[in-house]
Amino acid sequence: MTRKFFFFPLLLLALAAVCPSCDDDETYADMRKREDKQIKAFLNKGTQVKDDDSDNLLLDVPAPIKVITENEFYSNDSTTDVSKNEYVKFDKSGVYMQIVEKGTGSRLAEGETKEIITRHIEFNIAADSVQTTNVPSNFEWRYDVMACTNSYGTYSATFTRDLGVMRTSYNSAAVPAGWLIPLKYINLARTMDGPDARLAKVRLIVPSSQGQANASANVYPCFYEIIYQRGAGY
Repeated sequence: MTRKFFFFPLLLLALAAVCPSCDDDETYADMRKREDKQIKAFLNKGTQVKDDDSDNLLLDVPAPIKVITENEFYSNDSTTDVSKNEYVKFDKSGVYMQIVEKGTGSRLAEGETKEIITRHIEFNIAADSVQTTNVPSNFEWRYDVMACTNSYGTYSATFTRDLGVMRTSYNSAAVPAGWLIPLKYINLARTMDGPDARLAKVRLIVPSSQGQANASANVYPCFYEIIYQRGAGY
């Protein structure tokens, strides 16, 4: 099914109103079971979303998604086969990841703190709608910047740009834990690196426990398409 997309500042509040409400007697365990069902349904059906302004596809997630194990992922040089629509599931976090483009440049080195520029599409799986994005041309100036540290394999980050979509939408500098998982496997390039430079691009299915504050509080999963770019000056 192809859906239309229209973004405006109050979209987040509107979507919160249409997200499945919780019964007074519903436990957290019940909400997590419902979330698991929503993720499984998404794996089977995918989604398509059109941009109202251009009528072009803003998001195209084909289905069914082929889930591979971490062992399969590592044995294939930590890659996913996009032609087979593969996503690796990380059992500890519950995050699913497809690496669309590993990128040129280099990974964040151990002990380093660097700025990373991100552009994304956030699709609320429970509400079946795009929730936030800074990909369309009229929102590209609202890119996010996160200061990220690699503490010898453990990643942490905060959003530092006041005008970034994620920081303003959720009024928080906290970076979703799910966004940090790809940093172990992708390279960080800059657009100024030359004509052969390629920015890393991933797709994620992020359960509420690894998501932003609103998803965590209301227990719903999100799909993300994210582009990672090394900040200028690094």
